[in-house]
Order: sequence, then structure tokens, then C-alpha cells
Amino acid sequence: MLISSWNVNSVRARIENIKSYLLKYKPDVLMMQEIKTEDVNFPYDDFASMDYESHVFGQKSYNGVAIISKNKLNNIRTDLIKDKLKQSRIISAEIEYKKKIIQLINIYTPNGNPVDTEKYDYKKNWMDQLIKQLKILSKKNSNIILAGDFNVIPAAEDVYNVKSFEDDALYRLEIRKKFREMLNLGFSDTYRHFHEEKEGYTFWDYMRGAWQKNNGMRIDHFLVSNSIIDNVKDININKDPRGREKPSDHTPIEIKLA
Repeated sequence: MLISSWNVNSVRARIENIKSYLLKYKPDVLMMQEIKTEDVNFPYDDFASMDYESHVFGQKSYNGVAIISKNKLNNIRTDLIKDKLKQSRIISAEIEYKKKIIQLINIYTPNGNPVDTEKYDYKKNWMDQLIKQLKILSKKNSNIILAGDFNVIPAAEDVYNVKSFEDDALYRLEIRKKFREMLNLGFSDTYRHFHEEKEGYTFWDYMRGAWQKNNGMRIDHFLVSNSIIDNVKDININKDPRGREKPSDHTPIEIKLA
């Protein structure tokens, strides 16, 4: 089973890129972030024609998350976080795999910049609520795959120039500590589980030739419960879509379950 996560930066603007990706790589599940559309305008028919069912938690022009799947998904939830700003940033579903029920959680964490504003406080509060929910959910089901755009640079090796991000909301120490707190609940940072030292950028800004210079950062992650990490046979950062015409500034990350 191939499960992908991708901040598409507008599902409608990127629809042809997304369809090309689905045709070429055939993920069983794709979790998308920053779809930037209300539920009613989501391209359900495009994905249905490719045998994907869609589950959407959208928002006009901003944010929004969705899960499309070739497999039956159950217990769809969009209420895991009580968002004071009512932003669409989390959607959850259950999928059966080898007689196990796995909870898929797709997130788009707030950016948090600038750090001296309410945006940063909102990010901290949102992450605290996520951690609280993960504690509750893990007691009910120890098989969780948490994926998406975390807007967290976990360590210095995960960004091209750490000095310029020392006071950025993506790298601030208290934000990295919250990421570590999630791992300590019983999760593995799947990319680092397989690649301890290898560069793994998932995002390149549109500005200043970042893609061409490989000035990237690793902010999109798969956190997999330790109970099922051995079922993950590989993780891949698929750079192909980032190099195409009119790309998202993120690229898909993929895990393969045996």
C-alpha cells in the first residue's frame, strides 16, 4: 500500500499536476493540504474518474485538507481540534490494513510567522491541541499515521541555511520541542527512521531560484506509530512534481507499507 502526503497549494490550480502524479505513481491514498477551496468546489469528479473517493474539509481561498483513496475509508472526522479561528486544518479517517485498523490523520499546521504576533500564539495553541488529541487517540488505537505539512523544521540538517531560520516560527526551539513531544508519544519520524543523515527537503520557495539552487527545507512529515513502523518498508520524497510546470512549492512524500 502506497500512502502519499502533499501540500498541493490549491487543488484546482494544480489539478492537472495532481492527476499526472496519480496516473504515474498510483498511490492508494493521497492526503492533501492547502487545497484552498470550499467543499462544494472540490474536483470530486476528476478523482472519481480515477477510482478515488474523496473526503474534504475545505475553506474558501485558504487552508483546507482532503484525503482521496482507492480503498474504503471509515469514521471520517474533522473535529479533532477546536480551532478558535475556525480554519480547516485537520481531517482523519480509518483504513483497514492487514486486519488492523489504522487511523490516518492529515494535518496542515499553521505557519506561525511573524513570531511576535498572534499568528505565532495560534500555532503554539494549535500544536498543543494536536498533542492533547494524540494522547487521547493513542489510547484508543495504537496504530496511527500522522502526515502533512507540519510547518516544522525538526533539526539544523533539515534546512539549507539554519542561521537564517533561528528565530523563524518553523525552527524556534519551543516549536521543535512540540514536534519532539509528539514523537515521544510513541511515533517515529519516518524519514529519519530510514535516513539518519540524508538530506530530505520537501519544500522550495518560489522566490530567488530556491528550487534550482536546492535551497529547501524538510517541513512535510510522516509520523508513524511505533507499533506499525516495521510495516513501513520505505519512504520516498518524490521530487518529480516539483520540477514540472506550474508546480506546488511542496513535493509529495510517500510511504510504502508491506
